[in-house]
Amino acid sequence: MNRLRKIPQRMCVGCGEMRDKKALIRVVRTPEGAILLDPTGKKSGRGAYICSNTGCLTKAIKAKRLEKALRLPISPEVVDALKVQMGEV
Repeated sequence: MNRLRKIPQRMCVGCGEMRDKKALIRVVRTPEGAILLDPTGKKSGRGAYICSNTGCLTKAIKAKRLEKALRLPISPEVVDALKVQMGEV
């Protein structure tokens, strides 16, 4: 018997679209308070998911959805660093 497995779904904080967990990039607030991209999806901390395009990141930052999801104010330096890292991913 071949059983189908459930594929975990997550919602992008930028556009609000539900996608497969592997298709999204995880942004993590570590226990120390740093905000990082987590391409593996395994770092510890509070996470939020964003589509791989920079438009969703811009929307999430403008509407302060990323701040609400991570429960931490985000400085402009961190925003710039996230945009640079998103370009590399």
